[in-house]
Amino acid sequence: MLKQPTQRQPTFADLFTPKLVTVLREGYTRANLRADIVSGLTVAIVALPLSMAIAIASGTSPDRGLVTAVIGGFLVSALGGSRFQIGGPAGAFIVLVAATVERHGIEGLILATLMSGVILMAAGFLRFGTYIKFIPYPVTVGFTAGIAVIIFASQIKDLLGLVLPGKEPGELLPKLHALGLALPTINVAAVGITLASLAIILVLRRLRPAWPAILIAVVVSAIAVAALRLPVETIGTRFGGIPQSFPLPSWPAMSPGLAWAVLPDAIAFALLGAIESLLSAVVADGMTGRRHRSNCELVAQGAANIGTAMFGGICVTGTIARTATNVRAGAHGPISGMLHSIFLLAFILIAAPLASYIPLASLAAVLAIVAWNMAERHAFAILLRSSWGDALVLLATFLLTIFRDLTEGILVGFALGAVLFINRMAEISGVEVAAPLAAADRADEDRDVPLAAAGANDADVVVYRISGAFFFGVASTIGSVLDGIAVTHQAFVIDFAAVPFLDSTAANAIKGIAEKAQRRGVRIILTGTSQPVRRALLTHGARPPLVRYRSDVAAAIAEIRERRSGDRSSGIASADQAPLATGRV
Repeated sequence: MLKQPTQRQPTFADLFTPKLVTVLREGYTRANLRADIVSGLTVAIVALPLSMAIAIASGTSPDRGLVTAVIGGFLVSALGGSRFQIGGPAGAFIVLVAATVERHGIEGLILATLMSGVILMAAGFLRFGTYIKFIPYPVTVGFTAGIAVIIFASQIKDLLGLVLPGKEPGELLPKLHALGLALPTINVAAVGITLASLAIILVLRRLRPAWPAILIAVVVSAIAVAALRLPVETIGTRFGGIPQSFPLPSWPAMSPGLAWAVLPDAIAFALLGAIESLLSAVVADGMTGRRHRSNCELVAQGAANIGTAMFGGICVTGTIARTATNVRAGAHGPISGMLHSIFLLAFILIAAPLASYIPLASLAAVLAIVAWNMAERHAFAILLRSSWGDALVLLATFLLTIFRDLTEGILVGFALGAVLFINRMAEISGVEVAAPLAAADRADEDRDVPLAAAGANDADVVVYRISGAFFFGVASTIGSVLDGIAVTHQAFVIDFAAVPFLDSTAANAIKGIAEKAQRRGVRIILTGTSQPVRRALLTHGARPPLVRYRSDVAAAIAEIRERRSGDRSSGIASADQAPLATGRV
């Protein structure tokens, strides 16, 4: 059998060189710069209202969202492993950030953001980014849809201009109850701004998809509020506007007690940030045919969260909508994302006073559109119809995200998905009886005959063929079948030719079976073992003279015949001690 060519192991530079360095090495021309300027400006126009809206919905001020997009977005693009990733505040974090602010205040949020950055960098350097892809698709759809529901519910107050007598509850059901009681305070002007903003966004997306519909809707609503003096709440009336300066870096307030208190939030930020950013990078890969460096991307996300925390920002992650906009706008590489941050910084320094006139109802309408797009309704419906297992994982994640906690929803969904996968793998794994002497006589044919025929040919020999992954999920079932070796059998052949994988539980089960067979005087021959399978068996004690290894069933039967006829050649005896070869042995 021919050896497979050995693949070169990736070096540290292969894994962690930022895509910015790769793009510059390829040669960066004026045409590339022009493309990045256009795409960076396009993304900045989209990111401007979104960054403020997400920050407000997260329970912070709009300037923190802009700071996050400027610092975090720049670092994600400069250090990241994706050519087109755009970093900034994301709608997926609204629930977690708002809950952290409510429990620990802004200081706790900033510290949790810093700690999540450290966790993300550690995960990247430990190469955990490779394993994020193992999160089941129903889990990602379920928690994304759950977040969409929570985001929309959090915007009902501003969409309708309601006035609550106290603080708006965080949990969904109490929130809806409080909002229902406040319906008599509905603000007609705010509803008008909401409907107008929604209409502008939806109409422009249909008729002029290349236009920045979200920014146009926000600007038009702000002009209407200023010109008509509409009695609606604005950024200026709630937050006093946006500071026309950029904050200086400083370390957040730290104490052992606060760090321990926000640790669960930091872990949740890191987990969600890793999932969201790598999903966004995968989307960009699908649109461009490129490949991102997942571990480098995690390191960049960690550095971005540390950087934005030092400037008083909130959580950073890769954003799917803005990244897709960047690709569609013709970006050449990471410089586009860096320029998008610079354009946002220019807005803060030059046009910040104009943000005071932006009505919160218009920003709420923007987030309502974001929530609608996040829900992935088509994928949700398909998963509900695909299988009961996928539907169970989807609904468990979705409902736990809405009514319990986002992290709990992801963990439970992942656990359910893993259990269902193990069950499916166990269903396709099994053991069957083959006819030993018939197989030896017709070694050129890949056929079996019934058990009755095997007994008719030779009652002293039995051959079992295991198929599928042999792991802990099926070890006990297959082990119980193999363990039923009758005392009348003198030789027992187990064929592993159809076993691609064997874990320690299965290897230990084979050793136990071999020990019982040895006590009964029954010879055990293992055939068709691949190199990894045989290594696992040898490691757990399934080695000569307890068991013998042969290349296939025909070779095993031939040995049994020779031993039975009294031909104990030294060549056969020494074969058991032969070194491990490549391919099947």
